[in-house]
Parts: sequence; structure tokens; C-alpha cells
Amino acid sequence: MGSTALVLGGGARVGGAWMTGVLAGLRDAGVDPARADVVIGTSAGAIFGARLLAGEPARELYERQLAGADSVNLDVTLGQTLRFLWAALGSRDPERSVRRLGRAALKARTGPESDVYAALDPLLRGVEGWPDPMLRITAVDALTGALTAFDADSGVTLREAVAASCAVPVVWPPVTVAGRRWMDGGSRSTANIHLARGHHHVLAIAPIPRAVGPHADAARQAAELTAEGAHVTLVTPDRTARRAMGRDMTSEARRPPAARAGHAQGAALAASLPVVWRAER
Repeated sequence: MGSTALVLGGGARVGGAWMTGVLAGLRDAGVDPARADVVIGTSAGAIFGARLLAGEPARELYERQLAGADSVNLDVTLGQTLRFLWAALGSRDPERSVRRLGRAALKARTGPESDVYAALDPLLRGVEGWPDPMLRITAVDALTGALTAFDADSGVTLREAVAASCAVPVVWPPVTVAGRRWMDGGSRSTANIHLARGHHHVLAIAPIPRAVGPHADAARQAAELTAEGAHVTLVTPDRTARRAMGRDMTSEARRPPAARAGHAQGAALAASLPVVWRAER
């Protein structure tokens, strides 16, 4: 069958809700994304990937979104949005763009790093240690712009890796891990599909198809892996889901409709996936 990789991208409150819906829709239709040989999580994808591998059913992830649980305090001001856009869009060069964003994140007047942990700890729902050695969590070095993928062998805790992956630039402070300052893993690629290189079957769920700035989008990364011989299934919000999600990805009210749209999309997609993803085979 070949090796498999599940890629879970970032998407804030609303995108994360849609993603749980897709996961639950797939599982309800007989597909088990959690059986992947490696799970690559970015931002919201890091949180839900960890919980999924720790044994929380996809259906429960989804139903908690419908019930309004798993909320995170992420109130973004207009000023923060403008500073983010100014930094990310200030250069057409991807490397310069992400370094500009990193500098803005390091200079921003945000709260202490403890605020990031306080907001995210409840979302891990008691998952403390790395639930599976094949979980990889992305983060971007705020000083150099380099992408890394933490795992169980990285010498950092799961809590630290998730906080680093979710540290939204200029909204939350970069998180100190292993002597470096890290910001959101989606700062240069919202899903980091390219990290699945080498796997035969890749299922990528990307709530936001592209990062702000001159970076490769999810479709381009998926196409590159396909050209190298991988079977890649890229799932992004369809038209119905985009309407349900709206434009404000931090909206609390949009989470339940986004989750339902994701569930419908996942259930419809399941039959087209390769047999390697089937729950029973």
C-alpha cells in the first residue's frame, strides 16, 4: 500500500472547526485518517492532531465544535491585522517576507508567553506527553524564518511544540523553546504539505489554502508531491463551506456551521479516497 501521511493545516477558530468536521465526516463514512504513518500538524492542526493520536475520536472533536466547546481567546484588533499585513506583504521574496513578519512579531507589544499557554492548555484536554512518535508539529523561527517540525525526539514537550506552532505573529508573542523564539507554523505555509515528501499517500486538510505573503500555496505544494509520484488528496473548503465559514476566521458564531459544512464535505469525499485510508481493509 505504501506509507501514508496526514497533514492538518492551520485555520484559527473557524478553520479548525471546519477541519474537525472533515475528519468526522471521513470517519463516519469509513475512512480513518488517524491510521496515517505520520501526522503533520500546523497551528490548529497541531492541537487536533495531538488529540486525535491520543485517542479522542474524530466524532467527539466535531461534536465539541457544535456544542461551542474548545473555544480559544483569540481576539484580533484592527491594528494587529494591519501590522501583520504590512510585515507579510512588504516583500515579494518569501524569505524576506517571513523574516519581516518575524521581526514584527518580536517587536509587537503583546502579553507574556504565559498567555499563550493559558489559552492553549485547555485545548489539549489533558494530553501531556507526545501521543505518538510519528506526530510532527511545525513552527517558524521568528528570528531566521526557518521552518522546523518538532517531534517526540526533539527534546521539547508537546505543550511547548503546540504553543510554538500556534503563536500567531503580532497577536501572541513568539514562544521560547530550546533557546529560540518561535511563531506560528503557518507563517510561511498554512499546511506545510511539502513536509510529507517521501510518503506514497498524502491526505492534506487545509482550512486556509495559502498564507499571507509570497509563499507557495497548498495546491502548489500538493502538485509538487504529485509530480514526484505521491498520491495526494488535498481538501480545502468548498463553496458551501466558504459561505458557512465567512471571512472572519476568529468568529465564535461561525464555528458550528463551519463544522457542519466540513462534515458534509468529508463524508462526500470518503468514497474517492484510496483503499489505504479505509478504516477496515
